Amino acid sequence: MKYYLIAGERSGDMHGANLLRGIKNNDPAAEFRGWGGSLMADQGMTLVTDYSETAFMGFVEVVKNLGTIRRLLKKCQADLLAYTPDVLILIDYPGFNLRMAAFAKLHGLRVFYYISPKVWAWNQRRALKIKANVDKLFTIFPFETAFFKHYHYDVDYVGNPIVDALAAFVPNPDFKTQNQLSERPIVALLPGSRQQELQSMLGVMLAVAPRFANYQFVVAGVSNLPASLYPEGSKVVFEAAYDLLHVATAAIVTSGTATLETALFGVPQVVCYKTSGLTYRLAKWLIKVKYLSLVNLISDKPVVKELIQSQLTVENLTTELQKIIPTGSNRAQQLGDYAQLKLLVGEAGASERAGALTVKYLKQYLAQ
Repeated sequence: MKYYLIAGERSGDMHGANLLRGIKNNDPAAEFRGWGGSLMADQGMTLVTDYSETAFMGFVEVVKNLGTIRRLLKKCQADLLAYTPDVLILIDYPGFNLRMAAFAKLHGLRVFYYISPKVWAWNQRRALKIKANVDKLFTIFPFETAFFKHYHYDVDYVGNPIVDALAAFVPNPDFKTQNQLSERPIVALLPGSRQQELQSMLGVMLAVAPRFANYQFVVAGVSNLPASLYPEGSKVVFEAAYDLLHVATAAIVTSGTATLETALFGVPQVVCYKTSGLTYRLAKWLIKVKYLSLVNLISDKPVVKELIQSQLTVENLTTELQKIIPTGSNRAQQLGDYAQLKLLVGEAGASERAGALTVKYLKQYLAQ
């Protein structure tokens, strides 16, 4: 069967690659085409557009790039119709993918969605658009089942794919040696994979380092961004976030998927987020959840400290980091809360379950 997939961000490329593996395990003759990155291409997908061309963050940034986004939408729509897949599979990335879902449905294509848009966080009536345009939705948070039930829409909860990624991780025993890291304890800095994130937060994160002379601060860098974005003199390891977390004592993390990854590695963290003033004001007006980080959202309580917008200062970050290093007052509590979080997230196998359900449902549709 023929599958067209769209992932518009770095994390989507990783989860998309794992989903492709799950589909192939259940449909060995599967053919793949779509948008994503090198990880999806490595699993046999013909890559039409790399996610580096599509990753725009924040309301203001999206508005600034509306012309580019429209061009990309038209390109994707034309390629989708030319390929005539048996199903379109969308992976997160809601601004783009919800439009593609409506377009595909209009043209009689089946639409599956893996990793639901966070409609429970803001603009909840988008759930009605999903119900109208998505044939099957595979969710990764247990509370999403009840949320969509409110809209009379049954979804398949498959578990969280981050657990799959961690289960497949094999630590590099030579990581410290290869990256010239000393035996001093490590504070991992995970500033994100978008240019706007690095420009907004990495400087503040690095400014804390001189106040912790007994620690080495190491940045998790990504190769899809120019190396010049990482300040000269800072210690950066590229494409090795999991190896870095494996040896880290504490972490400072930009809000996003990395907060959950850090927690599942058992590394105490401070969560940061800063964007343009207009984007923040719009988000504060629209977002309907109590917390920003996935750790706190899933736990439904403030497990990790969130320093958002004006709260993200060198002084505040220093204070909060002191609380979670080995001598800190909050470290034991955070680690205990992590243990409960792991129970809520569940076991590995999300990608395999989603892949198996994709093939099962698609075969049922084709048999009708």
